Amino acid sequence: QVQLVESGGGLVQPGGSLRLSCAASGSIFSINDMGWYRQAPGKQRELVAAIPSGGKTNYADSVKGRFTISRDNAKNTVYLQMNSLKPEDTAVYYCNAEIRRSGYLRYTTYWGQGTQVTVSS
Repeated sequence: QVQLVESGGGLVQPGGSLRLSCAASGSIFSINDMGWYRQAPGKQRELVAAIPSGGKTNYADSVKGRFTISRDNAKNTVYLQMNSLKPEDTAVYYCNAEIRRSGYLRYTTYWGQGTQVTVSS
């Protein structure tokens, strides 16, 4: 079994900051790409940021310069530092990860349960 658990969401005023965390646990052999997605009411889920195991990060144009994705491979954890938050950043944020389980050969994409981020005055 593999589980992704997110934390760090909440209510913040415009211009404020939040830091999301997502920890993977279970019978993990290795983790490839990790990322954050978000889904606002009535909209499709969209990529916010992604970070491969050893390469260049990728950001949605709407968050470039404001959000930073990072990972701690020793802790199987991915982070999303969100600064200068705007009301349009309000959404449920989901982390995902491509994980190879112990005893398996292929990678499978796993998702967290989501954490609500609300930006409002």
